[in-house]
Parts: sequence; structure tokens; C-alpha cells
Amino acid sequence: MSAPRRRGLPALDPIPNEATVPGSAGEQMVIHKGGHSGIATLSFLATVGVSGALIALIALVPLEKTTVGLLVLALTITLMLSGVHVAVSMALPSLLGIWKVAGLSTMAFAMKDVPIGTAASWSLTVVPLFILMGLVLVQTGITAIIFDAAKQWIGGVPGGLAVATIAAGAGMSATSGSTLGVTYATTRMGVPEMLKAGYSTHFATGTVAMAGVLKMLIPPSITVVIYAGIAETPVGPQLLAGLVPGLLLAVLFVLLIVVRATRNRSLAPAVDTSSFTWGSRFIALGRAWPAALLFTIIVGGIYSGTATATESAAVAALAAIVIGAWMTRRNGMRAFIRILGKATASTVAAVCSIMLLLISVHLLTLFVALTGLMQEVSRVVSDLGLTATQFLLILVVMYLIMGMLMDELAMMLLTVPILLPILVQLDIDLIWFGVFLVLLCEVGMVMPPVGFLSFVVHGIVQHPEVNLGHKISLLDVFRGVLPYVAVALGLSVGLIFAPDLALWLPNLGAD
Repeated sequence: MSAPRRRGLPALDPIPNEATVPGSAGEQMVIHKGGHSGIATLSFLATVGVSGALIALIALVPLEKTTVGLLVLALTITLMLSGVHVAVSMALPSLLGIWKVAGLSTMAFAMKDVPIGTAASWSLTVVPLFILMGLVLVQTGITAIIFDAAKQWIGGVPGGLAVATIAAGAGMSATSGSTLGVTYATTRMGVPEMLKAGYSTHFATGTVAMAGVLKMLIPPSITVVIYAGIAETPVGPQLLAGLVPGLLLAVLFVLLIVVRATRNRSLAPAVDTSSFTWGSRFIALGRAWPAALLFTIIVGGIYSGTATATESAAVAALAAIVIGAWMTRRNGMRAFIRILGKATASTVAAVCSIMLLLISVHLLTLFVALTGLMQEVSRVVSDLGLTATQFLLILVVMYLIMGMLMDELAMMLLTVPILLPILVQLDIDLIWFGVFLVLLCEVGMVMPPVGFLSFVVHGIVQHPEVNLGHKISLLDVFRGVLPYVAVALGLSVGLIFAPDLALWLPNLGAD
């Protein structure tokens, strides 16, 4: 079973390149290769046919505005399911809908003003800075240093290598702008170590997949910044809001590993840590200083109020460049300039992809506002008499189902514009909701049948130097992530009843 191409953000999550990680070009081929099966081909043709019928219906048949709104949303979903780029799937139906309900002049106005207004947003200036920072550090070897430190300090507890992988994933999250970059690094380093120690294949692969999703909550998180751009929440407090739930999720994952490893030693046999001395542990911890420094710059600057999110990101990006130059000094300045050039090029491509997505979602927001669909949905929810808690519990189920069928960013971009007026009506804090939503998106990243990170892990572990001769199926990966998914869903529900878990830190910073 081959992994689906992720068409939403092709350059947002770059895998470390061939110059820094030997064989990585092969991993990319494994992740993306593979033809359509007969069933997949029929499904593709069916969605294309439905999309064509919807376009004709919208363009040619006189319809009520709300009906046009529903049809455009249906068209957006069918285009996404057909494999069309997420941004295109949202922009083209939205422009068609704007033309249908408001005329050609309004559509021309939207095409002119929405891109400028979106791209010129000051809050989004953190995006290229965070991405550049992460790419420079990933390509200069900091990920291996963080994993080594985690292994030496935590490797001796039950399930120690899995615990070290989760800890390394959390540490890498503080230095990377890329979920896929963290997943790639933890899989390449963690899976061989765990398999050598006799860990079960599903336990090892499930752990590395979930270590990657921690990146979505722990600052600096590009996903959180994208949400802030859609919901128009302040980026600094939004980033701070994800820190406590992100670290709490990592702790819950660790507790799950320890309990499972203690109850069933065959999942994660004990590892000999006699070769690790206190001296080697402190040396390994000292070598991981770049991660601590950058985390302090970003979170400390925002929390203390001494710097805005953009200023903190700028200082962190500059620090990452200096650190990268220092760590690669033995290879000469030319080698580092090549690394910096590749990181810069990847950053430009990633930022262009993000801006295209945000422009598309703002076009969709404008269209939905013109149709009155948001007001109609708000009225229906109001008539149902749902409390905020009941509504959020329904959303947990809704996003769980959507996560089985759709890319996590597609879920966010498609639903947030529609939900915003309802959230305001129910007095749900938008910063809190961003954390709640990103946490649910984390679950979608690994859930079958479309969990992208599960496919990525499966693709990487097909290489002999990673699987060490073990046969690892996609079913092993999905089986491995399910216990972690249950924990993440439990924390999602817990956030509903304890919102201060997300709001405590940004509120404290504001005070």
C-alpha cells in the first residue's frame, strides 16, 4: 500500500537532503512511489466526475446563496479527494462561488485585494524565520545530538529507548519548523536502536510516529502560526498556549510507554546502560545547548514581553545560523554556505506554499460570508440549544472522522472559517480552540487510512539500514500508534473541561 502524496504543503516539511543524510533521496522515493490500484483509480474517476457535475450545477443553474455555499464546500472536498492541491481545491471553487453570488466585479476585487491583504500580514513574518531556523539546525546535525543526550539520560527506565525517542522528539520540536523533519530524524535514529534492543516492530514505529506529532504543539509550530493567520489571533500568545499541552502530551506518552513496558517486557526489553557514565551524560547534555538556547530565546522572549513573536523568531534564526556555522566549522565556510543556501531556498518554497494556502482560505472565508452560510449554521446551532461543552465534544467526533479521510491542514483550512462565528457565539476562546484543534489534527496525522505520518514512517523503515532485516508492514505502524491516539484524544477531551491548561501560560504572560 503506497502513501498518498501530500498535496497541501509540498515544501513545508522538507526531509533532510542527501548532502546531510545519506540515502534520504531513497526515502523520498519510497514515501511517494506507487501507482493507483484498481479501486483507487475508480474512486479517483468518481470524484472527478462528481467535481465536474458540481461545477456545471453551480455555474449553470439558478440557486439560492446558501445552496451555492453548500455546493462550493462539497466541490472543495471532492477536489481534495481527487488529489488536487489543497490551495487550488479551495481557491477555484471559492472564486466560482463569489462570481455566482456577487458578480464578476466582486470576484476581480477578491483576486486583487485578498492576496495582498493576506501576504502583508505582520503576524506571518515569523513563518520564514522559524522555517529557516529549523532547516539550518537539522542540516547541521543537532537532531542526532539531542537524541544521544536523551538516550544516555533516560535509556535505563522501562521502555527507555522509546522514552528517549519521545524526549528527543520534544527537544527537536524546539529547534525545528518541520513536523516531517522531526519524524524523519526520530525514525532514522530511533527505530534501529529499538529493534537492536529487541523492541517489537509496532511498538518502535508507533513511538517514532507520535514523537513527530509533538512538533505541531510545541513552539515554534508552523501549524499554530497558520491557525493564528486564519483565526486572526495574536501569534505570540497562540504559540505560548500550545507549550503546556504539548509538554503534557509528551509526559503522558512517556507514562504510557513505561506502563506498557513494565507490564509486557516483550514489547520493550531492558537495555544495558552500563556504558553510560555520569561524565558522558553531562557531556551529551552539554552538547545539546543549542536546543535549550533557541527554546529560551523564543519562549522566553514572548513570555517575558521583552520581544514580540517576530523579534524572538528573528533573534532565534540569527542564533541558529551562528550555531550552524560553528558546528560545521571543520568542513569550512563553503560547506556551511551551501547548507545555508539550500535552507534558504527551501524556506522560500515553504513560505510560498503557506501563503498560497492562506490566500485560498481567506477567499473561502469571503465567499462563505457573502452567501450567509455562516449565519445560517450559527442559527442552526443556536436552535439546537447546545452548550459549548456539548458542541466541542461533537467536534472531537467530527474531526476524528475527518482525520481518517483528509489531510490535517485541509481539515483546519476548510473548517475554521465556518466555525469561527459559532465559536464566538458560544463564547469559546479562539486561542484555546487553536490548541484544541491542533491536538485533534495531531491525531489525524497518524490515523488510518490517510494518516500521513504513518505512511512516512512506513516508507522510511522499508530500508534495510533502518529495519535491520525486520519485515514492517503499514498495519504494524497503525497498530503502534493507536494507544498513543487514545491518550491524545483523552487530552483533547480534558482540555474541554480544563481550558486553563492552554490559557494559563499566555494569560500569565499578559499579566
